[in-house]
Amino acid sequence: MMSSSSSSSRGSNHHGLKSIGLDQIWDDLKSGIEDVYRRQSMPKTRYMELYTHVYNYCTSVHQSGGPQQRTPTSKSKRGQPQGGAQIVGLELYRRLREFLKNYLVILLKDGQDLMDVVVLKFYTQQWEEYQFSSKVLNGVCAYLNRHWVRRECDEGRKGIYEIYNLALVTWRDNLFKHLNKQVTNAVLKLIERERMGETINTRLVSGVINCYVELGLNEDEPSPKGPTLSVYKENFENHFLEDTVRFYTRESSEFLRQNPVTEYMKKAEARLAEEQKRVQIYLHESTYDSLARVCEKVLIDKHLEIFHSEFQNLLNDDKNEDLGRMYQLVSRIQDGLGELKNLLESHIHSQGLSAIEKCGESAINDPKTYVQTILAVHKKYNALVMTAFNNDSGFVAALDKACGRFINNNAVTKAANSSSKSPELLAKYCDLLLKKSSKNPEEAELEDTLNQVMVVFKYIEDKDVFQKFYSKMLAKRLVQHMSASDDAEASMISKLKQACGFEYTSKLQRMFQDIGVSKDLNEHFKRHLQQSSDPLDIDFSIQVLSSGSWPFQQSCAFALPSELERSFQRFTTFYGSQHSGRKLMWLYQMSKGELITNCFKNRYTLQASTFQMAVLLQYNQGDSYSVQQLQESTQIKQEILLQVLQILLKSKLLVTEDDENNLQMTSNLALYLQYKNKKLRVNINVPMKTEVKAEQESTHQHIEEDRKLLIQAAIVRIMKMRKVLKHQQLLGEVLNQLSSRFKPRVPIIKKCIDILIEKEYLERVDGQKDTYSYLA
Repeated sequence: MMSSSSSSSRGSNHHGLKSIGLDQIWDDLKSGIEDVYRRQSMPKTRYMELYTHVYNYCTSVHQSGGPQQRTPTSKSKRGQPQGGAQIVGLELYRRLREFLKNYLVILLKDGQDLMDVVVLKFYTQQWEEYQFSSKVLNGVCAYLNRHWVRRECDEGRKGIYEIYNLALVTWRDNLFKHLNKQVTNAVLKLIERERMGETINTRLVSGVINCYVELGLNEDEPSPKGPTLSVYKENFENHFLEDTVRFYTRESSEFLRQNPVTEYMKKAEARLAEEQKRVQIYLHESTYDSLARVCEKVLIDKHLEIFHSEFQNLLNDDKNEDLGRMYQLVSRIQDGLGELKNLLESHIHSQGLSAIEKCGESAINDPKTYVQTILAVHKKYNALVMTAFNNDSGFVAALDKACGRFINNNAVTKAANSSSKSPELLAKYCDLLLKKSSKNPEEAELEDTLNQVMVVFKYIEDKDVFQKFYSKMLAKRLVQHMSASDDAEASMISKLKQACGFEYTSKLQRMFQDIGVSKDLNEHFKRHLQQSSDPLDIDFSIQVLSSGSWPFQQSCAFALPSELERSFQRFTTFYGSQHSGRKLMWLYQMSKGELITNCFKNRYTLQASTFQMAVLLQYNQGDSYSVQQLQESTQIKQEILLQVLQILLKSKLLVTEDDENNLQMTSNLALYLQYKNKKLRVNINVPMKTEVKAEQESTHQHIEEDRKLLIQAAIVRIMKMRKVLKHQQLLGEVLNQLSSRFKPRVPIIKKCIDILIEKEYLERVDGQKDTYSYLA
């Protein structure tokens, strides 16, 4: 059947118009419409006849208070009807409405006593046929719709619809209103049967849904853009959602009574997926959000407490798949994840603490064990957060908070009585990785390990402590040529720079540059010696380090042995000629050299510190000296000299008749002429215990001093910008500015404020409690 309107018979020449009464055409028109509703096949010519009947009738002229001509396209002004076409349109409209009503009243008699699936079959079949026929009728009446109906609607007439919408309204008033309860109940029963596992004829459901949606036309807008869904929501969706709540409330409680939570989660997951599919297959898409909400409330929200207690068990047993399932379910509930995040944070924190505690006291002096224990905990839970918790930012934050807590405060930091033990051990671990040794990993593996170090570094609160220890160890590696790889050193500095900014690594980078400059300087010096007529008789190389960048103390008093005096003088003169105005400060405690022996059975090369060389070179003049004599000739501080002598006694190069661990100034030390060693190159330059301890103490002391300066600088910066500030706000801003480097303690900040008041950078504001102002 066709519904396109042909306007070939639409002549608007005035003399061709004639008066056609409705009775003249109604019988034939009605008979055609009956065929349409009986679903009789209709040839195109017959369809056009019916269309023409409507057209002719609408365009005819009628007597209504005097002859008036009216073209079909003319429009009357609102509220001023002209001529009779309006009445003719209304009469036809009334008869069509009557016809549809009668058709449906008869139809209702066949359906009113039916129930369950039978009523659904009847309703959906009748609806589909009626809907199709009404669309055909709408096409036949296209001219009436386009002119008379539109004009009536434009003039604000209520209760006038396009013919298809008229058919819907008539169905709603005469069939739907009488049958909807039994039809809706039948649909709900069918859905429940499907939920219980039966296979149902879903077309019966989708047919009813289609009808309910179509019937929701908006009566205030006679030509709506689409249905309003009011009929669907009031007569189906609301009942369906109530049924859903009842069904799942009963099922979920029953299921949880008889099964573990892990099985229940699978069941809930499956049910939620089924309901989503249900919407896709036969419900209106707008139902999805409401349906999802009620299902989530009944299946998840009501059982959150059970989920929370089970979450801890799943964490304890590393049930990652179940944890992922729980996350997916609970994340559907608004603010539902809060408790899970808290539980995860507490769990990781306690796992971290117990892992470090298990390492025992040895971890305090074992950076490798300490750092790798931390990394193992982080790796495990980072993987959990990535997979089970979908890298959710809230769970990432819980992991970060937990790691920050146990890394900065644990059994090791408590045993050391220092919160800065973690950064110190991490710096020492870096030293192990980057220092030359027989166990150095491959370049790629080392890079990967350095990335792991940065994971721990991120959580360290006292980043300034790390920096101090790191720079001391880097300095030693560079000066002693002990770096395993320059590339790895540069890579680590670049990572630290990325994490903390240029200022954090500027000294580290300058140390590197000094080593490069020193290489060139040595080459230059060698060439200078070769060109002179008086070459040095010993092999001599030097490193010149800029004083502000290297973490070394100035050297103590020391008398350079005469054998080394000449090379020292030659270099000083050479450097002075290159750089006038620069002063060289010699770091004897960092210097070293090699001695070749001619006094033992074998010829040994001893690798020694400069202090050790000074002592041993005394034995060129004699075989035995008292401690007092050695001190006078070397000028080395007594405390350091005693340690140097103990190392030489331990290595059996010197011997004494006194207790070597308790030397007196009168103790005599002789060269041991029977000295033997399997190796011909012997390294006797080992660090002294007190030196290591003193260095650690001085490092911590320097950190405290540096912190005070940083805090003062921050206070001045803030006050310069703010001009006037209350005490609490100033504290807050200082903490905020410095938190990326370390956590300043409030009493120290207060002390720094007092120092700055004394130095007249700030003053207390008169009459205002706890307020400071900046003094320009």
